Amino acid sequence: MEKITDKIAALPPDANYFSLEFFPPKTQMGFANLQARLERMAQALRPLFVTVTWGAGGSTATRSLELAEICQRQLQLTTCLHLTCTNMSRALVDHALEEAKVLGIRNILALRGDPPRSEEYNMHGEDDSNKDFMFAVDLVRYIRQQHGDYFCVGVAAYPEGHPADSFQDVQDPERDLPYLVEKTKAGADFIMTQLTYDIDAYTKFENRLRSHESGAFKTIPIVPGLMPIHSYKILTRVTKLSHVKVPPHILSKLEAARHDDDAVKRIGVDIITGIVDGMRDIATPRPRGFHFYTLNLEKTVSFILERCDLIPPFSEYSDALVDGGSLSALDSSSYVAPNGAPIRSLTRRRASSINSLPHNRVIVDRVQTPGGSSKDSTSHEAPATSAGMPAMPPDRNTTLQISEGLGALGREATWDDFPNGRWGDARSPAFGEIDGYGPSLHVPPAIAHRIWGHPTSREDISTLFRRHVSGELYLVPWSEGGAEEGGNGLNAETEIIRPELLQLIDKKGWWTLASQPAVNGIRSSDPVFGWGPPGEGFVFQKPFVEFFCPSADYHNVLKPALTRHGHEKLAWFATNVHGDFETSLPGPTSDADPLEMNPANVNAVTWGVFRGKEIVTPTIIEEVSFRAWGDEAYRIWDEWRRIYPRDSAAGKFLDDTKNDVWLVCVVGQDFGAGTEIGSQEEEDELKFMWRVLINSK
Repeated sequence: MEKITDKIAALPPDANYFSLEFFPPKTQMGFANLQARLERMAQALRPLFVTVTWGAGGSTATRSLELAEICQRQLQLTTCLHLTCTNMSRALVDHALEEAKVLGIRNILALRGDPPRSEEYNMHGEDDSNKDFMFAVDLVRYIRQQHGDYFCVGVAAYPEGHPADSFQDVQDPERDLPYLVEKTKAGADFIMTQLTYDIDAYTKFENRLRSHESGAFKTIPIVPGLMPIHSYKILTRVTKLSHVKVPPHILSKLEAARHDDDAVKRIGVDIITGIVDGMRDIATPRPRGFHFYTLNLEKTVSFILERCDLIPPFSEYSDALVDGGSLSALDSSSYVAPNGAPIRSLTRRRASSINSLPHNRVIVDRVQTPGGSSKDSTSHEAPATSAGMPAMPPDRNTTLQISEGLGALGREATWDDFPNGRWGDARSPAFGEIDGYGPSLHVPPAIAHRIWGHPTSREDISTLFRRHVSGELYLVPWSEGGAEEGGNGLNAETEIIRPELLQLIDKKGWWTLASQPAVNGIRSSDPVFGWGPPGEGFVFQKPFVEFFCPSADYHNVLKPALTRHGHEKLAWFATNVHGDFETSLPGPTSDADPLEMNPANVNAVTWGVFRGKEIVTPTIIEEVSFRAWGDEAYRIWDEWRRIYPRDSAAGKFLDDTKNDVWLVCVVGQDFGAGTEIGSQEEEDELKFMWRVLINSK
């Protein structure tokens, strides 16, 4: 139950420390795998504290509290809970603070959240927090009024300026300073910054704070935020969403390797290491800290922490185990949890993993000498003093190597090495959105009104999707964040299937969210479809398309057409806002493990074959991930609805439409395999799925 500021104060003045951020995974499988990952990282890396992001409503908030409980209680990590205060139930703010106290959490990162909506945009009375909270400073004051100094409170700062929104029309760090002063004087104990890749901008920002005429920042801990670089796509998306700039000299290095994620990660480790070294040179009255946004991944951040020599020294107990020593020789205080609390006494106990063998052994009072029995029989005996004792975890050297992906155990632990978005493996803790904050339109209401207007008919929505697919509109509500106004918001490969997508919109009235064409073994260096090490392999794709369609069309037209062809030709999933789910694929058996995917309904729709590597499958579609996305997709209807007044025609229409449409994903199982390249047979296979959908009646 330690405060972050107390832990920082206990460090030597010239010490360095680091913290890690995690978000609650979207799936039960991802949650279980994140727990195992956290256990490894807690032992191998020993962060000073961890932070858990906050989802503003419903199940997302519950998952945040569950993850915080695992970190604080089970792993005994000093935990800081993010808490936003706008556009949600006021009661949820009180509940979160009370739950934090029950869990022993004494650290809160107080954030505003999305710009608060006025009462007329409140859907069902759930946004009453806006009566008390308009800005983060209101939450800081409220925590101090209600809970005194029980909590250590942190606030956010923006080295390159807070992104412009309805309350601030320009992005300028100098314009932010009065608000940061206000938050600090209201009771903030530390400052944590948004991610940055610009060491010059950050240095200028921190020096400005330290020398500010108010004196508010003279000694307060200021912790810079850093995000490891996992892929070029994720970097560009995150920086656009966060409105931070990547210096040209860094961007040019990454652009040269943009299609090879492994190369980007290697370059990224060098880049972040250089930034850490530069920040160490900034004068500070406190120990220098670094906060890493992990995206729930461990490999890259582990490499960075080791390269930067930020990992605290190993404990004596692990060295003793490496040397084969007995734990009975250790004092019980030599094995401590990451927060410094001693774990149960280890005196006179020995880990059963020491000198263990891969077969059962007979428990005996005393192991016989070789002279009294055969050597083989002796090897099957174990003394009673070591029987039944739980094995200690691997020593920290080994655990660090696992976190860095080294060896067989490391490859198994870091199999989800890249943020995989919603098209990745639902078992991954990184599955889904890149920040864990929940559904968002990714644009402020003013911009949403300008680009999407006030739809009151299906044709209005069809027009938006038609313009989007045609390249005239850079995003729709379901687009991934990071699209820039002035661009077309689409992947280059969409050009190949644009005619088919437009027919689905114009001829059928179905609104397409995601899609890809079939690809039959194209070189990994191809400028449109290529990815991975250039020139070292081939890539393949099954065609798929995801769309909303009216309930009547789904039941009377689409479902019969898909059923006629069977799942050997067309696999599909469908869900609606009520949670009804249907699929062409077999369901799980009665004895299936709920923490494992049903192998009968997993579709790899993108994969690559490369020299010296296992087959890589970055894009899969299966039931668990589709259900998780379905829940989010319908919540995006609500987010769109919220930007219009409660009784407006547009708001009512969007609500009615959400309650009617089905979300459907169709995967074509044929992609031209075994056909002659360029033949009519190959063309027929590549286009089969599209013909069935467009001609369905």
